[in-house]
Amino acid sequence: MGERAVLYEAANRIGMITLNRPDQRNAMTPELLDAFSEAIAEALADDEIRCLVITGKGRCFSAGADLRSSLQRSDLGKPSREASFAMYEPFLRVLDVEVPVVAAMNGHTVGGGFGLTLLADIRVANANAKYGVNFARLGIHSGLGISYTLPRLVGLAHASELLFTGKLIRGSEALEIGLATHAVEGDQVVPRALEIARAIAGSAPMAVRQMKASIRLGLGWEIREAALEEAGLQSASLDTEDAKEGIAAILEKREPRFTGQ
Repeated sequence: MGERAVLYEAANRIGMITLNRPDQRNAMTPELLDAFSEAIAEALADDEIRCLVITGKGRCFSAGADLRSSLQRSDLGKPSREASFAMYEPFLRVLDVEVPVVAAMNGHTVGGGFGLTLLADIRVANANAKYGVNFARLGIHSGLGISYTLPRLVGLAHASELLFTGKLIRGSEALEIGLATHAVEGDQVVPRALEIARAIAGSAPMAVRQMKASIRLGLGWEIREAALEEAGLQSASLDTEDAKEGIAAILEKREPRFTGQ
């Protein structure tokens, strides 16, 4: 069987979740999503941790959906809003974590994997890795509440450009637009994230949890509701000719030819 697809470990009041399918670029396969559900449940049950770090093993944090498989939980039957939402629901459980969450974005981070990092409180980027949301290049609507979280983090103009063009940006640019709080060399991403986590763990835990809750309340942070709304739009877009063309073009490594149908 080998190692689990997602690992959880804790030490010195810091929990760490590691996406552990580097050979699959930590893509959102059913196996990885189910394992993430188990790992986040372990983190939520761990009363000792004061900060949670999420990272990936290998060259990618996460490449998002597995385009050779399904962009929905196909085990739920025909495409639907529910099947789209179920694809992202394991990642959305990050919102239930009361302690601060640091995303250690060790490598390339795209699509749903990118959306996962937006659920964190703090992001550390690899200065040379690529980040972004390529949904428009696939011919489908974004998911995981990305159209809700991204404008609130980087502003309307930057979010619009990233969403509408599907372009990917380097970690150094992610720092410039406020998407990441740090951009460092690849081998320094996890150490920098752990440095931040240790500083958080050294602060008064009750005050930190209260302030995290206050921040979310003040922002009106209703990401689950946004993700559910997006799921309906994503499900509908998956049934278009443009979606079929966009996915085929990515797999065939060519430019898509969209017709608006």
